[in-house]
Amino acid sequence: MSRKGSELLKGDREVLLDLDYVAEEHSADGYGSLQNGSFIPARCFAAADVDEVADDDPMYSRCNTRSNQPVAQLGNYFRDGRTKIDFVLVWEIRSRRKKRGKAKSQGNAGEGGAAPAEENNRSERRKAQLAQWRQKFVHNLESAGLLMEKEETANEKKTIHFLKLSAPWDVLLYYAEELCLRAPLQAQPNLDLNTSARVLKRLCIPNVMMESVPNRPLDYYTCAFRKSKMNRFLGCNDQQSYFTNAQRHRVVYEILARTVYGKRKRAEVGVDRLVNEGVYTAAFPLHEGPFQLPKYEICPDELNQRQILYHYWARWWKWYKYQPLDHIREYFGEKIALYFAWLGFYTAWLLPAAVVGTLVFVSGVMSMGSNAPAKDICISEASYLMCPLCNTCKAWNMSDTCTMAKLGYLFDHPGTVLFSVFMSFWAVTFLEYWKRKMATLSHHWDCMDFHEEEERPRPEFAATAPTMQPNPVTGVKEPYFPEKTRLSRMFTGSMIIIMMLCVVMIFLVTVVMCRGIISMMLFHTGSPVLRTEAGTIANISSSIVNLGLILLMGRVYTALAEQLTKWEMHRTQTQYDNAFIFKVFIFQFVNFYSSPFYVAFFKGRFVGYPSNYGTLFGMRNEDCGPGGCLIELAEQLFIIMVGKQVINNIQEFIIPKVKAWHQKRTLAKVLGDNASREPRRWEEDYKLVECEGLFEEYLEMVLQFGFITIFVAAFPLAPLFALLNNWVEIRLDAHKFACEYRRPVAERAQNIGVWFNILEALSHLSVIANAFLIAFTSDFLPRLLYQYKFDNDLNGYVNFTLAYAPRNYTENPMCRYKAFRDNNGDYSLFYWELVGVRLGFIIAFEHVVFFVLRAIDWIVPDVPESLELKIKRERYLAKQALAENQEALLVSRGRGVAHAATPGTSSPVNVAGGGQPATRPLQT
Repeated sequence: MSRKGSELLKGDREVLLDLDYVAEEHSADGYGSLQNGSFIPARCFAAADVDEVADDDPMYSRCNTRSNQPVAQLGNYFRDGRTKIDFVLVWEIRSRRKKRGKAKSQGNAGEGGAAPAEENNRSERRKAQLAQWRQKFVHNLESAGLLMEKEETANEKKTIHFLKLSAPWDVLLYYAEELCLRAPLQAQPNLDLNTSARVLKRLCIPNVMMESVPNRPLDYYTCAFRKSKMNRFLGCNDQQSYFTNAQRHRVVYEILARTVYGKRKRAEVGVDRLVNEGVYTAAFPLHEGPFQLPKYEICPDELNQRQILYHYWARWWKWYKYQPLDHIREYFGEKIALYFAWLGFYTAWLLPAAVVGTLVFVSGVMSMGSNAPAKDICISEASYLMCPLCNTCKAWNMSDTCTMAKLGYLFDHPGTVLFSVFMSFWAVTFLEYWKRKMATLSHHWDCMDFHEEEERPRPEFAATAPTMQPNPVTGVKEPYFPEKTRLSRMFTGSMIIIMMLCVVMIFLVTVVMCRGIISMMLFHTGSPVLRTEAGTIANISSSIVNLGLILLMGRVYTALAEQLTKWEMHRTQTQYDNAFIFKVFIFQFVNFYSSPFYVAFFKGRFVGYPSNYGTLFGMRNEDCGPGGCLIELAEQLFIIMVGKQVINNIQEFIIPKVKAWHQKRTLAKVLGDNASREPRRWEEDYKLVECEGLFEEYLEMVLQFGFITIFVAAFPLAPLFALLNNWVEIRLDAHKFACEYRRPVAERAQNIGVWFNILEALSHLSVIANAFLIAFTSDFLPRLLYQYKFDNDLNGYVNFTLAYAPRNYTENPMCRYKAFRDNNGDYSLFYWELVGVRLGFIIAFEHVVFFVLRAIDWIVPDVPESLELKIKRERYLAKQALAENQEALLVSRGRGVAHAATPGTSSPVNVAGGGQPATRPLQT
């Protein structure tokens, strides 16, 4: 096996890259397949697919086996109990009996059945094509060195085929070097990844968040794997456990992704495209076993990895415990582990923000009674007769809005200003420390030097690209799409995006008009309560309508963005993902934030004044309510942010369960009477839902990050609601990945990708937005300027902010409205002074905050000093382990010393067996 395997591996890359390659049939001493624990020669594969096309016995059924005695199956193994299952391919075939019945009924239809017969012929040709692709794909997998074993689950209507794949030792060694997997050199103590744990330990405070999780993966100094240096790596003699299951899955998936199944001109290669074409219904690695704990008592160290993750991570009452990140990484790979590391880190940093925000809100509640302007409004009675809010409305007394004036102070007091400054520093400091955490994790998980190799074309791109051209890196011909055509399509797609953003603006105008109509209707009811609270009720109801439109448009646009990104023909998956993320985020940013931006920065700015009101489609432009625009902004943020979180959590809880129920129901029909037997792992995993990736998870959290940073001055409780949501989100996501999703292929990643750039952009935007929010929307600066110029206790402030209607306004003479204008409707001197103060505040605020942020960026290094020392130590060990001429150099030096010490003698010194060894083994 070693001799033949090495020959195959030498030609492996040739086989996988040459799309016109036709694999030769191998004899029984080569890599073959296993059926019921026995070897299947390659010659049986061709006959198998003939049978499948003819709908006779299933694949491999004519292959003779060496033994019919079943071997007890232990875990995820072949029937021999020794060969590990690394991957499973699944496809479904309808039974022959049903097809014959259909053909007979179509044949009896006569001439009227000509069209169905032609359609049936096309369907048969399509199925024959799929079977041919499957046959060649499996044959090339065998040539690549994979072991195979087949299982079936059948009833009268359908047969489900499960092809189990395993990578032997020689294949793993070859691809470990090909994929630059990391090999252990020297063990080191496990890192304490939680800063809070170290702090509490120093303070001698019991840490209720700490929990001992069994079977924690060891930490090693590592280097790139080299087969020629195999003896220098720890554990190289244990072939069963040297490579982790996640590494084995990655190797097999790499083979599946490279293997050819069709013609070179069409770039028909890879299992992903086969799944898209319908050749296979699923392709996935297996979970380690059931996630449920056994009913009998068992030692924690004997639990499988999935049970450990479920018991110590995915259960709801573990919400306050640290996440077992090393276990997550070992089971799901670095990409998913980095997501949960980021989500946990973000949630932990939300705790101080939530505490400070809650204290700011409580301080507003406690000081609400001492608010002089609100007191003045409440005791004014009929002193302030306000101008009508609409053309058909009547004048009203400002004292009617006493309650809203008091509530408005909760969201517009000096504490909210300080909190917005705090959150600006918090956002950037959080990102700076996440960079340190990310660097630590990347090194700890051996991904710091990871760079994705030259990516192969996406399956969809390969299927639809019009021409072939040599790759400038590999020199291999691959599908090509002209760059000019792509740029033209991207430009057209951007125009469609702009049109969709205009649609969002139209919906925003509709919501604004809806709010005005509701407010007018409530004002005309005659009820004192409804008339007083008309603005609040209209704002809340329109916000709920707006949330519905936001969620609807989000679904529509995500589907549209997916089609546009496919149409743009991006070559690699990374390019596709980045383009898709950019489109969806830009739209969702406008979709979610347009209404809060309108309330924060535009509402009440274009009202005009009596006898010269601004209008939109015949309706008067709406003004801020008696409590100010900030309380309306807080209402909108609460409804949109919290409402979206609740709806998303309900969907994440229900939808996977519904999908899994449907999949289990479908498979149960096929199992029939066999459903009572002990379930097999591949059948159980086939019942699960396909993993949908991390896009939706990241998008939800990034939008939440925008809510708690951009508009935090108006809603200090936003971090608290985000914290509560994230505690739920972590457990929901953990349960989905551990219990409801099929196991995804472990992917390597160095960071969270383009999402970090989006977070940085949002953090900088939040500084600007909060500066404008405090300057132009809050009453903080008008009050401050009034205190400086007139009265430090704000006595007479309300009267000062109210202007009299112009003399030519005859409908309600001497009524008041809120503005800094004179009796002719012109802006007063105080207004222009206030504009200067506002602009000065914005400039000072931004410069001070950005200067401090740059200082934080300079003071806090991206890579901790202790990590730099570990990196140097690891590079030193790697240099020792991988030095090509180290042994020869030491031997020659040893001989030179020996000859110098014993001149005149011709007997050589036994370096290897003498007092000083020729090579010094690595200390472990």
